[in-house]
Amino acid sequence: MFTIGDFARHGRVSVRMLRHYDAIGLLRPARVDPHTGYRFYTADQLARLNRVIALKDLGFTLDQVGTILGDEIGAEELRGMLRLRHAELETAVEAARARLAQVGARLRAIESEGRMSTQDVVVKKIPAVRTAELSAVAASFGPQDIGPVIGPLYEELCARLEAAGVTGFGPAIASYEDTGRGDGSVLVHAGMTVPEGTAVEGVEVRVLPGVEEAATVIHRGAMDDILPTAQNLAAWIGTNGYRSAGYARELYLEVPEDKGAWVTELQEPVTRA
Repeated sequence: MFTIGDFARHGRVSVRMLRHYDAIGLLRPARVDPHTGYRFYTADQLARLNRVIALKDLGFTLDQVGTILGDEIGAEELRGMLRLRHAELETAVEAARARLAQVGARLRAIESEGRMSTQDVVVKKIPAVRTAELSAVAASFGPQDIGPVIGPLYEELCARLEAAGVTGFGPAIASYEDTGRGDGSVLVHAGMTVPEGTAVEGVEVRVLPGVEEAATVIHRGAMDDILPTAQNLAAWIGTNGYRSAGYARELYLEVPEDKGAWVTELQEPVTRA
């Protein structure tokens, strides 16, 4: 037998919590001393305590926990519920991280206002290039919508090229266009430059047209941090007698494993204002 203090310590809960569970009938002590009122628990009651805590962490109320335990839920079923809840929590954490990254990018954009040197922007002609592409629709041009679309596209594209034995491909170049739906959605093209004569089943191979004039700038760092660079480029375009003529392409010059070390050239088509 364990005292309530010892049982709380082994179960990694508070004595106060055990008293509350006793009061509502969720976890009764194995024995209560009739003279002192001291509560005593047995080691096998840890199994019920673990179920109570697990179900509570799944989001069930204590009343619901009591009902579920009354139905004598099996260990395998409980494990399944926990795995599902674990996946939900992981998704929520990833979403929170993505939002935090977006807030950070907006903050850096604010902090970098007016700091970009005009020497960083180069207006040049972009030649046509042959690309193998996979495409999909993103809900908007915001990083929270582009990132989850373009990442899997590139993973699938590289896997298909390698499976087809295509060599000498790269660098990657992403391009974008309106879907025409009127809802702000964007058609994302994840492309890799490939040799002439390349043909891969399920992959579109096309010549990405050249751009007569493009305002270009080098971005160093993860694409999650692209916003300050992109907005500084927009500011340069607006103050130097140009206007944008479409979405900027992204030419991935260096893509090491550390995304913070990526080097990407933004190529935004422009015309004279």
